[in-house]
Amino acid sequence: MEVDYELETNISRKELRLLLLHEFRLNHKATEAANNIYSTMGEGELSIRTAQHWFNRFKNGHFELDDSPHTGRPMEVDIDLLKQLIEEDPRLTSRCLAEQLGCSHTTVEKHLHELRKSWKYGIWIPHDLSSQQLQQRVDACMDLMTSHRNYEWLKTLITGDEKWVLYVNYTHKRQWLEAGEVGVATPNE
Repeated sequence: MEVDYELETNISRKELRLLLLHEFRLNHKATEAANNIYSTMGEGELSIRTAQHWFNRFKNGHFELDDSPHTGRPMEVDIDLLKQLIEEDPRLTSRCLAEQLGCSHTTVEKHLHELRKSWKYGIWIPHDLSSQQLQQRVDACMDLMTSHRNYEWLKTLITGDEKWVLYVNYTHKRQWLEAGEVGVATPNE
């Protein structure tokens, strides 16, 4: 009777380092150790460069297999606080959010991507006018349309070449939005 054993290839980093330590104590070279582990565990488990790194550590007397504690910003964030900040102001940049949450902006972007948020422009409108301003525009147009009757000299006015140059510096503001969600209108200020 033949038994087929299936090898578990998902091993932890510590287990991988233990295998490297075993190969080191057998006086194998780093390349040979990487090839042995590759042939046993399969593709993608260990690179030659990683094996060389750990063999150098072992040669220097460092046999600790656990990850050393890292300094720097945390990789995890309070998701509920992130959601709350985005709901309060969807125009906050990832760097501003990172500053408020005490982590890197790439961590914030990663979590926003997991929340299915993307950085999109809002709807742009030229002006955000009040009803009084709209009425003033209507009144000005009506005055201009009726003024030609009152001023006969406008009929004899001759103009030459004219060139109008309009400089408008539109600024679009981005927002964190979900797929299919419409952003807040951004008036030109």
